[in-house]
Amino acid sequence: MKVGFVSIFGKPNAGKSTLLNALMGEKLAIVSPKVQTTRHRIKGILTEAGYQVIFSDTPGIIEPKYKLHERMMQAVKSSLEDADLALLLVDVQDNWEENDQIFNSLHLGSPAIVVLNKTDRAANSKVEEAMAFFASKPYCKKTVAISALKKSNTRALLDAVLEFLPGGEPFFEGEDLTDLPTKFFVGEMIREKIFLLYGDEIPYQATVLVQEFKEKTTLTKIRADIIVQRETQKGIILGEGGKMIRKLGTEARKDIEAFIGRQVFLELFVKVRPKWRDNDTFLKEYGYQ
Repeated sequence: MKVGFVSIFGKPNAGKSTLLNALMGEKLAIVSPKVQTTRHRIKGILTEAGYQVIFSDTPGIIEPKYKLHERMMQAVKSSLEDADLALLLVDVQDNWEENDQIFNSLHLGSPAIVVLNKTDRAANSKVEEAMAFFASKPYCKKTVAISALKKSNTRALLDAVLEFLPGGEPFFEGEDLTDLPTKFFVGEMIREKIFLLYGDEIPYQATVLVQEFKEKTTLTKIRADIIVQRETQKGIILGEGGKMIRKLGTEARKDIEAFIGRQVFLELFVKVRPKWRDNDTFLKEYGYQ
């Protein structure tokens, strides 16, 4: 049986979370058009008759400006340390030299496949040129061109992944798709709606803390705090007469109900915690270890 840990690395907005979801056939990682949507390492456990692949979606690689960013880059580092294989994801339309510098800076201890993403938006000649560019790099063992959004050529990518994985016994038993609790994904779904519904700095200065998750006879009761840095941001989250937070709650509740397969009663509250992104105590409380 082929078994191993496969970590996905790349710049913000390269499509790492979309790729994880495509490979898993399930939505485990939240996505948005904005950069830095992913803040945690999210594992997806793909188990079939002949293999078990533990994929890790990681935050986009950035230069840290806050302690929150440092925690995000620590998630990247931990994924580097236990990876049997690295998937180096590149938006084919992006600057290849910049991506090459980032991949070199990772100092990979494992083999790597360079995955050229968003090829549905590029001419074949550009894709071929990009493949030739990365194929010449010492860290690259193979190149695969895909469109994660269209789920194009993802089966070929999985086959390539299996070529590099060792044989062994599975690390996880049963049919679990992840090692993270449901409560974590509930918080992420609420945070995804913040990224989609609010502009400017709000998504980057907000986080979500699920305070209550109780499964009752007929429904699941969830209470969550939305944390922001300033009173003005609280007002924006709430909206005039509470209009925006009601919309946020309605859209998040639909996704949560589809995810857990039960009716949900969702309560959202907004709390102001100045400079929480640079506060070790707050970061630990909000799950950024």
